[in-house]
Amino acid sequence: MRIIVIGGGISGLSTAWSLVCRGHEVTLLEQGPVPNPLSASGDHHRIIRRAYPAGSGYSDLITEAYHAWEDLWSDLGVSHYDHRGFLLVSRAPGDEAELYRQGLDAGGYAYELLQAEDAVERYPFLQAGSFRYACLSGEGGALHCRRIAADLADWLRNKGAEVREGSRVAQVDTSDARVTLSNGENLQADRIIVTAGAWVLNLFPELRRHLTAYRTAVVYLRPPAELQESWNTAPVVLDVGGETDGYIIPPSGGAGLKFGSGLHKIPTADPDAGRIAEAGEGEMIRDLFSPPIARVGEYEVTDVVTCAYTFTRDERFFSGVSGKCLIVSACSGHGYKFGPAVGRWISDYIDSNDFDRLQKQLRAEPID
Repeated sequence: MRIIVIGGGISGLSTAWSLVCRGHEVTLLEQGPVPNPLSASGDHHRIIRRAYPAGSGYSDLITEAYHAWEDLWSDLGVSHYDHRGFLLVSRAPGDEAELYRQGLDAGGYAYELLQAEDAVERYPFLQAGSFRYACLSGEGGALHCRRIAADLADWLRNKGAEVREGSRVAQVDTSDARVTLSNGENLQADRIIVTAGAWVLNLFPELRRHLTAYRTAVVYLRPPAELQESWNTAPVVLDVGGETDGYIIPPSGGAGLKFGSGLHKIPTADPDAGRIAEAGEGEMIRDLFSPPIARVGEYEVTDVVTCAYTFTRDERFFSGVSGKCLIVSACSGHGYKFGPAVGRWISDYIDSNDFDRLQKQLRAEPID
């Protein structure tokens, strides 16, 4: 079957990978380069972890994601996964860090509970007296996005797929499975799969009732010299507790120390707009992390990277079918860790037309 995949982020690349493995003829269209630093999955790294609130379904689904990543590493001949574990820091009863810990408890997944003073001794970048406890899981870490994208694009080309960079899609004819590029060129296929992130709303504006695009940013920092080594060996900090909705990825894969917060996002009608960081934006993000990070004001901003994501109201994947076109959109950075698994689920749908099963897989719902 001839299939066009629109979008060269992790979902599109993984879908193309899985389809090629099954013998389909694939053309992948990416509006920028691969990897595209402006895409939702175009930054240096993303977190993979098992911790989710109890009952979400995603904690158990991570097992399938890990297996899919292992198969991808096997095909690429290299792993781009820094398996360094993750840390949760709880500052208030019922904060997100505690909900994640309760999710681990509900699933019977192991972790080490650290009293606050023990956590500060082990991780001196934490501020004494600013949090209740921490817990450490040895499972999880950082995925190196740009290396993954570059190697997947090379693998696809070597397997005969067409990877077209700088190919912006202007229109999709869902009934006829035809794509029109911004240069006027028309491409025909049997099926179309759209994994275009925030740009999906440019192609299908009616989806704004399901999806909201946000402009966000993360900051890269240079810590005080005497804390550098503790960060170099630290786990990923999945949540810093309280209301910050903050995560931290230590130096990994050639990239520096990264802070990101879910508080720092604004709705956008144009994912290409506002992509240059504003003056003081990095310091604003950095300062959200005090507490529980000690001496935050001494951390030097080295870079600010903007991002564009789609969000759903319930923070689960969105999927929809229109004619011969399937649309799949992840929610925030939440989707990256499931990339290869999502690619396989989409391929299953292409081969079976079982959309109900695909929706349940994407939403981590029980399958009959």
